[in-house]
Amino acid sequence: MTIVLLDAKTLGDDLNLSVFETFGTFISYETTSDEQTLERIIDADIVITNKVVISKNMLSQTKKLKLICIAATGMNNVDLEAAASQGIEVKNVAGYSTKSVAQHTFAMALYLLEKMAYYDKVVKDNTWSASGLFTDVSHPFYEISGKKWGIIGMGAIGSEVSKVATAFGAEVSYYSTSGENLHHAYPHKSLEFILKDCDIISIHAPLNDKTFDLINENNLPYLKEGAILLNLGRGGIINETDLSFELDRREIYAGLDVLEIEPIAPTNRLLHIKHKNRLLITPHIAWTSIEARKKLLDGIVKNIKTFLKNKRG
Repeated sequence: MTIVLLDAKTLGDDLNLSVFETFGTFISYETTSDEQTLERIIDADIVITNKVVISKNMLSQTKKLKLICIAATGMNNVDLEAAASQGIEVKNVAGYSTKSVAQHTFAMALYLLEKMAYYDKVVKDNTWSASGLFTDVSHPFYEISGKKWGIIGMGAIGSEVSKVATAFGAEVSYYSTSGENLHHAYPHKSLEFILKDCDIISIHAPLNDKTFDLINENNLPYLKEGAILLNLGRGGIINETDLSFELDRREIYAGLDVLEIEPIAPTNRLLHIKHKNRLLITPHIAWTSIEARKKLLDGIVKNIKTFLKNKRG
């Protein structure tokens, strides 16, 4: 049994990957380019990939491949139809990062809401010391309590965020991007209503035909002055160029953990906006708490054990 991990670096250096050695010969690559993928999977029985793309053409040339373990929830990097036609099982790990992403959502919201970038700067550059005042109220901030929090995409993560927002005292409403997820206790509203009515809006939706460019130049003007827009779903849901112009045009705030092209391209206009304090970007880390990555590893191991048990049975 040969197990190949294609992009170990995305899982971090602090996880013990030797557990995979219990299943057979384990080969781990830090990263794998498109040009290297076929060569590395062609003789594997089991392949583990986080974001490395495995195409129909690649799958057709493999000799022994029977299981692909995706080290993530999303499965769009593997041609699922081709895998099924060849009898190759594809397993993901769902739910491992719910707490981590919800926590990062509030970290981003609070950073922007409480003007943390400004207050950190004035302390460290001695502006506060020079003022002679014991406090600085030059950049007022608000409480989450009493604010309206809109959620776009009420899956497991959106549901977790709604619970925490409610605990903070926010009034929660949501928009289902599929139009089918309507069984929650919170009021379901149109996208236009969410954008116009809410003070804080967080996106936790998948990227698909219904969500690509969902937020764009046509509806960004709906946002209230001072509103905070957060994307912790997938890059491509917000048109980043349109958002950059809106951030320059008026006082709204945005927190992005995901981008359409990752890592961010140097030409991305978001890097060149005039009011940098209105934007927070983190490098797709919301899912990466130590606890979440340990759950992810456990989920991959479980998927392999289940596959081998079923194979024997």
